[in-house]
Amino acid sequence: MDLQTRPFRSVLYIPGSKDRALDKARSLPVDAIIFDLEDAVSPGEKPAARETLAEALASGGYGNRTRIVRINGLDTEWGEADARAAEAMDCDVVLLPKVESPEQLDALAKLTTKPLWAMMETPRGMLNAAAIGAHPQLCGMVMGTNDLAKELNTRFRADRLPMITSLSLCLLAAKATGCVIVDGVYNAFKDEGGLKAECDQGRDMGFDGKTLIHPAQVDIANAAFAPSEAEIDTAKRQIAAFEDAEAAGQGVAVVDGKIVENLHVVTARSILAKADAIAEMAR
Repeated sequence: MDLQTRPFRSVLYIPGSKDRALDKARSLPVDAIIFDLEDAVSPGEKPAARETLAEALASGGYGNRTRIVRINGLDTEWGEADARAAEAMDCDVVLLPKVESPEQLDALAKLTTKPLWAMMETPRGMLNAAAIGAHPQLCGMVMGTNDLAKELNTRFRADRLPMITSLSLCLLAAKATGCVIVDGVYNAFKDEGGLKAECDQGRDMGFDGKTLIHPAQVDIANAAFAPSEAEIDTAKRQIAAFEDAEAAGQGVAVVDGKIVENLHVVTARSILAKADAIAEMAR
């Protein structure tokens, strides 16, 4: 699977400096892992964390999971060395924090040929989301909702109303350019009901998955961002009904009392393709 067809239901942050966490991640049923060299690593540990992470990735064992390395910003003393180290690592993607302009991605692209993802977590980043999303080396966006909430001085609300404009701007940018986009973290990792509600909201909005901070959150995210059995059944029946209608010289079909046109069939095929990709991940 390439980065555009594989699932990203669950994207778990793992500290790049912790051997035990790096090993445990090999057995977790996540779709992707963000190996973090930024926030999860203290300043004094950052050089050693690069070596620890490089060794873990070289050892393999992560299966079909997408391996994403989040480096420090290029405006820090560690960023350039992180980028050069990530270029040599056995990873799929390099993730840059606090992206506010395509020029920051240009600078990173001079240091690595790997696909790039952007952390979207500042007001300026929100306003420049379209230009960032259009960068030729970018293939994914990650919402950094904790930093964004701090920058916006918002209060937590279960409905995330203060975040909706920012989330929507990045969603539009990602969908316009074909980028993967994953939602921000849910901090209360023991609150299963709250996590499920936020995952359902993100899925309904159009996010591909959710970033996670604890393995206990994985199952809920995987279920929320996967096609349900009912959706798969409906998709199959829509495709069959539309093909029958076409064979009869008609341009539309009816399933469950609703009109089915070609655009609905495109969505139905996408649902089945995602279900197949999820099944392949589990092998």
